Amino acid sequence: MTTSAADDLREQVRRRYAEAARSVSEGSSGCCGSGSCCADGSESGFGEALYSFEQRGELPDAAALASLGCGNPVAVAELREGETVLDLGSGGGIDVILSAKRVGETGLAYGLDMTDEMLALARRNAEEAGVRNAIFLKARSRPCRFRTSPSTSSSPTAW
Repeated sequence: MTTSAADDLREQVRRRYAEAARSVSEGSSGCCGSGSCCADGSESGFGEALYSFEQRGELPDAAALASLGCGNPVAVAELREGETVLDLGSGGGIDVILSAKRVGETGLAYGLDMTDEMLALARRNAEEAGVRNAIFLKARSRPCRFRTSPSTSSSPTAW
């Protein structure tokens, strides 16, 4: 893919996510009116449907409605008190908020997103959820290489 084509695609994704964030902020559902972006209307594997009733109960409605993802990493992550979490493409903040609650006050949960509207929504959602250890940053995810740190054989270090 050429640089120009990649930039065009990235801008299309950014516009779609911004539209979804505005829709949720204005009281509507997510991008397709259902909280997911499934073109065929099948919602069982996308968005808020991936989260348990209990998990959704810990969140502001807007966080669940803005979920555009295709996985629930919090369901499989073994997060512990004091850990630090990074969510790339954090959207409306659903995974960051749930992670922040699991790592507790001594831990941190970072959300990285390229869309100003999603970042604003995520910050509002974290505040409404009473989460103080969630930090949302604007940036684009890029491919990065990892190597094992010499000091700890299991900890990846970006280089």
